[in-house]
Amino acid sequence: MNKTKTIASGAVRLDYGAHTLVMGILNVTPDSFSDGGAYIEPEAAVARARQMIAEGADILDIGGESTRPGFAPVSAEEEQRRVLPVIRAIREAGIGAPISIDTYKAETARKAMLAGASMLNDIWGLQRDAEMAKVAVEFDCPIVLMHNRKEAVYANFMHDVLADLQETIRRAQAAGIRDEQIILDPGIGFAKSYEQNLQLMNELHRIRALGYPVLLGTSRKSMIRLTLNLPADDVVEGTAATVALGIAQGCGIVRVHDVKAMRRVADMTDAIVRHKVET
Repeated sequence: MNKTKTIASGAVRLDYGAHTLVMGILNVTPDSFSDGGAYIEPEAAVARARQMIAEGADILDIGGESTRPGFAPVSAEEEQRRVLPVIRAIREAGIGAPISIDTYKAETARKAMLAGASMLNDIWGLQRDAEMAKVAVEFDCPIVLMHNRKEAVYANFMHDVLADLQETIRRAQAAGIRDEQIILDPGIGFAKSYEQNLQLMNELHRIRALGYPVLLGTSRKSMIRLTLNLPADDVVEGTAATVALGIAQGCGIVRVHDVKAMRRVADMTDAIVRHKVET
């Protein structure tokens, strides 16, 4: 079952059926694990946004709170202080690419949408702030719902992950979010052990079988760094392997730091998997 091949938000329509969409990560935080502090100032963020689009990004994902292991939560006010000027600056610069706001706080999400964001990316899948669903309904925008838990405790790992995601979908539907706006994220690196992350990578097709677009976020994650025993800024090949495997299993969006390289990986994988070279 395929709910839709188009992600729509106002005038923005993204076809993930024709080719894999690349979501470029733009962290405006001082403490992200690989690029913290580099793009806090709006001018730097705009330059990076232009660069990622030139390299092939379809979506810009902007976040103002680090979610690295051991991260320190920030208030909604501080998060907004970081992200809202950047979103406005990108729009004022004439950049029209869809912007995803990476937050689990409804207050931040709503203000980001008013500032020019196009979609929501909730790493807690509506679990932390139920008002997030109301924002998605209010703006009728795409929302990424990620699998996450407070503790990595499972009776049957894949069965439980799928059950959690199905419950998330039911929660979204009950709140009035249309099926066409739901995107699932398996949550690689969140509430999962190293071995469980590898297992999940091998069974991504089971999440795609739920019938919704799947966003895969593996870029520079600890699963890759531990496997290769390399630092975060030196795992582009490992990230490439996960991106190719994810696309082969039906993932329609990949969230990455290294846009230029991953755009090429996605295009090559698309040519094989979809039997068509995109131009």
